[in-house]
Amino acid sequence: MCNKMLSAASAASSSFSFSLGSFSSTIPLFVSVFIIILCSTEGRVKLPGNETIPALVVFGDSIVDSGNNNNLVTVAKCNYPPYGRDFIGGKPTGRFTNGRTPTDFLAEELGIKKLLPAYLDPNLKPTDLLTGVSFASGASGYDPLTSKLPNVLSLSDQLELFKEYKGKLKGMVGEERTNTIFSKSLFLVAQSSNDIANTYFLVLKGHYDFASYADRLLGWASPFFKELYGLGARRIAILGAPPLGCLPSVRSLAGGIQRECAEKYNEAAELFNSKLLSELNSLNTNFPLAKFVYIDIYNPLLDIIQNPQKSGFEVASKGCCGTGIIETAILCNQLNPFTCKDASKYIFWDSYHPTERVYKILISGVIQRYVESFL
Repeated sequence: MCNKMLSAASAASSSFSFSLGSFSSTIPLFVSVFIIILCSTEGRVKLPGNETIPALVVFGDSIVDSGNNNNLVTVAKCNYPPYGRDFIGGKPTGRFTNGRTPTDFLAEELGIKKLLPAYLDPNLKPTDLLTGVSFASGASGYDPLTSKLPNVLSLSDQLELFKEYKGKLKGMVGEERTNTIFSKSLFLVAQSSNDIANTYFLVLKGHYDFASYADRLLGWASPFFKELYGLGARRIAILGAPPLGCLPSVRSLAGGIQRECAEKYNEAAELFNSKLLSELNSLNTNFPLAKFVYIDIYNPLLDIIQNPQKSGFEVASKGCCGTGIIETAILCNQLNPFTCKDASKYIFWDSYHPTERVYKILISGVIQRYVESFL
């Protein structure tokens, strides 16, 4: 029914157009907004009282990239099979997994929409802006060097796109309504994995001890969080680093002959997380009108890895794609004959990214543990 309503509204305009720089539509905006509100996905989360979360706005790396890297000149993209083979329609979209991302599931759980689109998706519609988008770029990080090496969108690039997005939203619904949407929406930031696993351990390790590098990361991260606040964000979730030492590719690189979890990577992730939590506590003190919420991904994912059978998984140390021990991005392709038949048995899709089934489990836990922290 909702799709028919939206299609009918779109058909009413013969001059509809949309581009990254501008958009125009002869569809009355109040009709579009009304349909979006009426047709929002019925969420599984019951928010108390009159609380609403009208949109989900995401910044980060490949864990939450919905396809922003597709048209960049970079090897850090995955808009080809077998990526997306378990996605709706079985097609690759630029999501770095076999199906949906954590923020797809989060948007659905919150009753916003089933899929969170990439802001740079050429098929993005103006109405998509009302309920949020992802600005995330695979292989990016807090450290500008992290994004520069693979030629992807840095956090500052993502922020500039967000400012453009804000201008478009104001053009649609006005400044007052835009400010209201932002104050109630959930902003999510998922960074640090590439900074730690790639930039630090593969490039900068000889120049800094990790504690010093973690402080440098927060020196980039904290101003970014503050700028989001300055642009109207009030509910800001920040994901901590996962147990990087247990990623299949890191096991292969630093886990010895037995490919055990590399403890020095996990220790680095834990140290960064403790510093991040401390910084967010400070921000909450200094910005009482905002809620900066630390989201622990490290322990829930580590529990799944250490106890795979508890969640119905069979394989924890390698990914489904290819041999599962080194393949990611371009090395995970349809020419690789070793890709598994059933990704639902695997914790990891490729050597770096979990399967959509793991994401669904993690987001279910996040919702249960943290949703009230934003209200």
